[in-house]
Amino acid sequence: MTSSVSTAPKKYHIRYFDFFMAVFAIMLSAYGVVIIGSAREALQNRQMYALIVGVAAMVAISFVDYSFILKFYWFYYAAGILLLLAVRLFGRKVGGAKRWLIIAGVQFQPSEVVKFLLILFFAAFIMKNRDKMNKPSFAALCAVLTFPAWYLIYKQPDMSTSIVVLMIFCMMMFVGGIGWKIVAGVLAITVPLVLIFMMMVLQPDQELIQDYQQNRILAWLQPDKYSSTEGYQQQNSQIAIGSGRLTGKGYKNNEVGSVKNGNFIAEPQTDFIFAIVGEELGFLGGMVIVGLAFLLVVEIIRLGWRARDLSGTLICAGVATHIGFQVFLNIAVTTGLMPNTGIPLPFVSYGMTSLISLFMELGVVLNVGLLRKRDRGSEL
Repeated sequence: MTSSVSTAPKKYHIRYFDFFMAVFAIMLSAYGVVIIGSAREALQNRQMYALIVGVAAMVAISFVDYSFILKFYWFYYAAGILLLLAVRLFGRKVGGAKRWLIIAGVQFQPSEVVKFLLILFFAAFIMKNRDKMNKPSFAALCAVLTFPAWYLIYKQPDMSTSIVVLMIFCMMMFVGGIGWKIVAGVLAITVPLVLIFMMMVLQPDQELIQDYQQNRILAWLQPDKYSSTEGYQQQNSQIAIGSGRLTGKGYKNNEVGSVKNGNFIAEPQTDFIFAIVGEELGFLGGMVIVGLAFLLVVEIIRLGWRARDLSGTLICAGVATHIGFQVFLNIAVTTGLMPNTGIPLPFVSYGMTSLISLFMELGVVLNVGLLRKRDRGSEL
C-alpha cells in the first residue's frame, strides 16, 4: 500500500528562480557595505562577512519546500518568545536598552530574528484556520498571540521594532482575508485610542512611555527647543542630506563640517546611515536605495501573487511589509517626517543579525516563487 503523500524530491525549475529579487537584495546590501566603509571603516569587513553568510543562507533555504518549513510553526513561535525572555533576563544593556544576547561569544539581536519567526508562524497559523478569519474570536486570538512578542520587544525598550511587528501582523491578517466588518470595528476603536494616547504621552507627568521617547516626540514637534539635545541628531541628519544636493560632496570626503567627520551623528553606520548617503552621494545616491528597495518589495509582492497557496502569499506579504515599512520608517526619520524611532535601514545599515535574517526571509520567498501555482499539480 502506497502513501498518498509523495516523498519524491521536489523538481525545481531554475527558470522560476527569481534572480531579479536576489540581485536587487545583493546590490542593496553591497551598497550598504560601501557606505559603512565611509561611516565606520572598521566595521566594513564584518558586514561583508554577514553579506556572504546571508547570501549562502538565502540560496540554501530557497531549495527547502516552504510547506515543510511551516510544519514547525509552533516551534518558531515558542523559540521567538523564549529568545525575547532571555533578552529580558540575561540580555546585554547598551545605551539604556537591553536588546542583545551573547551566546558562545557571539552577540546578536533576537528581535531581528523574531520578526522572521512571527512571519513563518502566522503564515502557517492563518493558513490552517483560514475558514475562521471572519470570526472576531479568531482575530482576538491572533492579537493575543502577537502580544507577548510585541510587549517584550517594546519593553527592551524598542518602540520602533514593536511598531514594525504590529504592521507585519496587521498586513498578514488583511491578506489572510479578515472581514471588513472586523477591520472597521478595530479601526473605530484603535484610531480614537491612538489619538488619546498621543495626547497623554505629551503630558509632563505621563508614565506610558519612557522619558527619552517622549522627548523624541517633543523634539520632532518643537525642533528649535530641542536642537541641542534630543533633536540634535535628527536635525543634523536633515542638514547633511540637504547639503549633499544632487550628487553629494563625494564618497569619503574630508570636509571637516560633514556630519561624519565632525561626529555630529552618533553611530552613523546604523540608524542614520541614510544621512551619510545623502551627504556624500546626494539625492541620486539616496534614490538608488529607494529604487532598489522599491523593486525588491515589488518582486516579493509579485511572487506572493503567484504563490501556490495562501501560506506562500502570507509569507511574501509579511516579508514585503517588513522590508517596505522599515525602509519607509528609517528614511522618514532621517528626513524629519517622523519622530526619531531608532530603527535601521534594511540591507544598508550595519547589523549582522539583521542582514542575515533578512536574507533568510528572502530564501523562503524564493522557494515560494519556485513552487508557484503552475507547478502545483506536479508537487502534490
